[in-house]
Amino acid sequence: MVELLKSKDGFVIVKILIAVAVLGFVCLAAKTLQGENQDALLRIRGRDGAVEVAQQVLDSLKSVGLESIPSNSLKDTTFEVQNIDRKWARGVGDSATVTYSSQVTVAATSSNSLQSPAPFELASHIYAKQVTVTVFWNFKGSKQSIEVTSVIR
Repeated sequence: MVELLKSKDGFVIVKILIAVAVLGFVCLAAKTLQGENQDALLRIRGRDGAVEVAQQVLDSLKSVGLESIPSNSLKDTTFEVQNIDRKWARGVGDSATVTYSSQVTVAATSSNSLQSPAPFELASHIYAKQVTVTVFWNFKGSKQSIEVTSVIR
């Protein structure tokens, strides 16, 4: 009977079960962290895509010229730009597409105009417009946005 109590065969099985349980918890924690990192990566890619879209809209406005951008001398002017889609690879054969909508606000131009005398009237010339591009996109059910402001001369 004393020999049975001193036997350690059952203790090895208990050690193995404890090791399997600890390994299971470690694997579960690693999988949870991987999912959180994936969400953070998608959020960062979404924001980077929004910055790219805002820069694209600003570049388009600069290329059409100052006179073609609608504005008002006394109040801000706001207009929408058509939606832009960006697509990223998410592993083998999978991708994520984000749709960005943009709104452009042109500040009142009264402070950016120059009055010069002409033969029969006082001519006004606008030499710059302050433009703010706001880009919106959805991430996990919430609406995200960024603003980029530039002066177009």
